[in-house]
This record gives sequence, C-alpha cells and structure tokens, in this order.
Amino acid sequence: MTTTFRLNSVLLDTLEGPVRYAFPTDLTLLAGPTGVGKTTLLEAIKYGFGGDGMLAPVVTENVTDISVDVTIGNARYLLVRSTDANKRGNVRVTDLRARERLPDHSTGLDQSPSLNTLLMGALGFTDHMRAAARTGSSTNAGTRISFADILSFLYIAQSEMNRDIARSQDPYLESKRKTVFELLFRLTDAEILSLRSEANRLNGQVAAAQQETATIRSFLQTTNTTGKEEALDAYGEAANDQIAAEAQLRVLRTTINPVTDRETQVMRDLLTDTERRLADARATVTSLTRQRREVTSERRRVEADLARLERMRDAGARIANIEFVTCPRCLQSLTARNVPEGACRVCLQHDPVTGEHDDDQYEQRQLTDQLREMEAQLDTLDGQLAFAREAVDDREALIKHLTVEIENRTSERVTPRLQAYTDASNKLADARARQRELETILRQWDRVDDLAATERRLSADRDRVRADIARREAILKERRQVILDELNAEFARAMRSIGVPSIETATIHPTNYLPLLNGKPFQRASKGGGIITATQIAYWTSILYVVVSRGDTDFPSFLLIDSPRMALNAATDISAALYQRLATVAAARPGKLQLIVADNQLPETVQREFAEIDFDYDHPTVSTIRHPGPSAVKTMHDNEEE
Repeated sequence: MTTTFRLNSVLLDTLEGPVRYAFPTDLTLLAGPTGVGKTTLLEAIKYGFGGDGMLAPVVTENVTDISVDVTIGNARYLLVRSTDANKRGNVRVTDLRARERLPDHSTGLDQSPSLNTLLMGALGFTDHMRAAARTGSSTNAGTRISFADILSFLYIAQSEMNRDIARSQDPYLESKRKTVFELLFRLTDAEILSLRSEANRLNGQVAAAQQETATIRSFLQTTNTTGKEEALDAYGEAANDQIAAEAQLRVLRTTINPVTDRETQVMRDLLTDTERRLADARATVTSLTRQRREVTSERRRVEADLARLERMRDAGARIANIEFVTCPRCLQSLTARNVPEGACRVCLQHDPVTGEHDDDQYEQRQLTDQLREMEAQLDTLDGQLAFAREAVDDREALIKHLTVEIENRTSERVTPRLQAYTDASNKLADARARQRELETILRQWDRVDDLAATERRLSADRDRVRADIARREAILKERRQVILDELNAEFARAMRSIGVPSIETATIHPTNYLPLLNGKPFQRASKGGGIITATQIAYWTSILYVVVSRGDTDFPSFLLIDSPRMALNAATDISAALYQRLATVAAARPGKLQLIVADNQLPETVQREFAEIDFDYDHPTVSTIRHPGPSAVKTMHDNEEE
C-alpha cells in the first residue's frame, strides 16, 4: 500500500502572534506576486521537517518556532523546531494520535533519539540503509539514506524548477538518487542495499589483500629471496646438518674427557698447590712490606724525639753559662749586689745548676732502647722479606715449568680433538643460524599464502554476495519492467496533455529513471527553462499517478511545488495545461494524494477546482509582520544566485 503523507498544517510562532495555514484538500494553491513569502513558507516547511531550509530574514528575525502537523503512514506528529541558532538542533515532537509528548529529537543523524529515525520509521524504513555505488570495482559502502533524501523527491524547490530534477546534475548524489527511487518503488529493499554495501566493502578488502600480496611478492623478488620450495629444501638440509653436528659433539665429549694419565694428573695437582702457595707467598711479601713501613715510620718518630731532647739539653747548657749583669726585667745593675754563695745572682735563691750534666736521663734511655729494638726488628723484617721474595720467585718458576710440561704432555692427545670439537660447534651454529634465516623467509612466504587464502576467501564471499544480489534483483526484474512501462505510458500521456512544443517522444530512462525527450536526456533536449519546467510537472505527476494507481509502493503520495510558472512567462497555454494536469491527477484518486503548489497569479482559463490561499503585499505569508513593499523585495532566489 502506498505510504500516506499529508501536511495537515503549518504554524509560525512570530513575535506578534501565531500564523497558521491548514491544507485539508488534495490540491492547494498558494497564489500571490513575487516577494510575498510563498517560497519563505515552503522553506519553513522543509526546515520544520529537520532539513536545511533557507530561512528568509523575516523568519529568522521574527519567527521563534515553526510547527509542522504531518501524517505519515499510521502516525501523526507535531514537529516544533526553533529558529534560534542554539536550539535548532533539537525538535520537540508530539504524537498527536497517542496524545503523548515524546522526548526531543535531534536533527543530527548520529544522535539519539534522532528525528531522521522517527520519520524514516514512519515511512517504513530503517535509518541505517546506505546507497552503495553500482560499479563492480567500487569500494565505497555508500552514504546513509536519510529523510532529507526522500524529501528531495517530495519538494520541488524554486531553485530547481527550471534547471534540474531531483538534483540529478550533482554526480555525488547520483547513486543515492537512483537508490532512493528504487527503494520508494520497491525495486530494491534494505537487504539488497545491505548486500551492495557489503559487496563494496569486500571489494575494498580484496583490493587491499591483493595490494599487500603484490607488495610482498615484489619485495621478495627484488631482494632475490629464495623461493618457498627451495627454502623448504634448504631448511631440511640445515636441520640434518644440525642433527649430525650434535651427534659428533656427543662423541667428541666422550673421547676428550678421559684423555689424561697419572703423572699428568700429579703435575696438575702440584701446579694447583704451587699456585696456592704462590698466592700465600705474595700475601706474605705484602704483609712484611707493610710492617717494615710501619716500623720505619716509628723509628723516624723516636729519632725525632731524641733530637728534641738533645736540643733542649744544649739550650739549657748555653743559658746556664750566661752571667747577668743587669736585671732582665727592670735593667738595674746586678754587679753591686752581695750575692750569697750558691745563690742565683738574679733571684738570690739557691742555684741548682752545676757544672756537670747527667747525660743518662731516663727519657733519653727509653728512646735509645726503643731505637735499638726497632733496628733489630727492621733487620729481622728485611731477612723475612728477602726469604718471602725468594719463595715467590721459586714458585713462579715452578708454575711456569709445570705449565710447559703439562702443555707438552697434553698437546698431542687433546688438541686435535679440541679442533674437531670446535669445527663441530661451528657447524652446529651455522646450521642453527641458517635455520633461523630460512624460518624468516618461510614466514614471509606463509604470509603470502595467508594473504592469498584471505583474498580467495574474500573473493568467494564477494561473489556469493553478488550472486545473492543478482538473485534478489532477478525476482524484482518483472516488477521493474511493469513499473517502468506504466511510468513511460503515463509520462508520455502527460507530456502530450501539456503540449510541450518540439517534443515528439517522452520516456523514462530504465536505469537512471530520468526523463528522455526525443531520445535524449532532458538536460540536452532543451536549454529553455519552460520545457524543463513542463517536464518537471509531467514527470512528478506521472510518478504520483502511478503510485496511487498501483497502491503497492512506498512512495509518499505528496508533492510540494514552488513556482512552476516561473520560466513560462507568456506561455499561457502551457501554464493552463500544467494546472489542468495537476488538477486531473489530484482528482483521479480523491483522498489518496496531496499537492501543494506555490505560484504567481493563475492563468484566467484555469478553473478554480481546488483550495486557494491568496497573498499580497498587504497580506503576506507571515501576516503578523508588516511587509516592506514591492520596492524592498529581494527574493530568496536572488539571494541564492548571489
């Protein structure tokens, strides 16, 4: 069943009060001269659906909220979006059937809850579908299909009326436009879209695996790396060499260990004992040298003390022989004094100084005895030190002699075996190093094999996905042809009824679903805006007619058209035919579709069999705000061209 889509009303909350427009009929005309705000109202409706509508200054400066009352399928929502730059990212949603206020929905695709998810769900679609490219080599999984993409099939903006159809001239949107068309007509489904994205993703993985495989193979060839089969053979040879070398080493160990005799063993023991005693002798020399330094240092100290005593005795003797004639303190003459015998001439006390000195004082005797003992101790240490040094020389000579003897006795028996042992060890090391090198090479070839296996697996998965896509598309092939036949017949009938000059044949392209005029794409058939405009009306009304006639598509039965007479100028016959076509389509299936058209004054020959809302400069679309007059009008279309 064709999806119901009806715009019930639009409410503009302005600073001076609300402005509301209801659309209860199947065909509604918004009529009025240029600049009264018809496009402003339509862009506000697009904005209310979460799109990037071009809001006129009268809206951004005077309107606070835009409310859209819409019925989609079985749901009816009131969408309220603020024009404030800080609030426009969220839309207030009310479920009018359940009379329930829902959480605010974000206009962003990746934020939850998302308005896109809500509207896509109401249309019966998921919000994660992607429009993948159809080329067999594409690696792009495709961009997400959003409600904005579907809205481009429901709203013919003034900027596209005489230029383009559903943004078909934008190469970036081409794949998505065709995918949305097929999705709405059920010529594809979410499963097929998912499989196409998966096929493109697998294309990318296969290409990456092929590139990596080619890179590694090129590297191996450039570096002259051994081939895999050769590396396997060489690895086996290296493993055999390792086993042989290990066996040879085991034999050599058993033959080298017992190579000795009793005399050699005695000489080895004697050498060990001599080395130990040499170490003891060297330690003794070191100890005696240290003791001799200490005794020599002490002897110098005693000799210094004896010299000090000798100087004191000499000084006392010299002073004792001095006869003072004056007092050393007051300098009075002492010669005239009567000095008792045996008394000091200066202090008149008893004079202990005698003419004779005791050279054998106690301290001097002690120091002299110590000095004699030290001399004897030094002589003893010198004798011991000479003996110890002689012992060191003898033991060093003995060690040298024993070493030479042992080497002479063992060289003929041990050296050849040691050489064989060394050769076997080197062979074992070479075998192990070669194995490690070959293991690295084999790992590189294993990586190539893994990548090749991955490439084959991914290619098989891709072929399976492609086969599944082809199978599913084959099921829809008959439906596609039937729908295209109906579209072609209705489109040709529409073009004849409108009476577009110089157009003899009019069909729908079977793959891009765009009009063909006289067998050529509509852009090349005419450069005149009037023919493009007439083709637009014929194309979209034909689609709607087939949609409501069949009743088995997901195409919303809704069309919003802005200024179809903009490029027709004085072509009143075509203008009248256009509106007659719109009225005919609307009347063909009453209550099944909705057409809302914004335009200038209608041709006089058009019968008013539809609802009409008239605007003028005194009664603009935003009626609560005073219009500045025709001289101050600058249309949104002019702004876009700038």
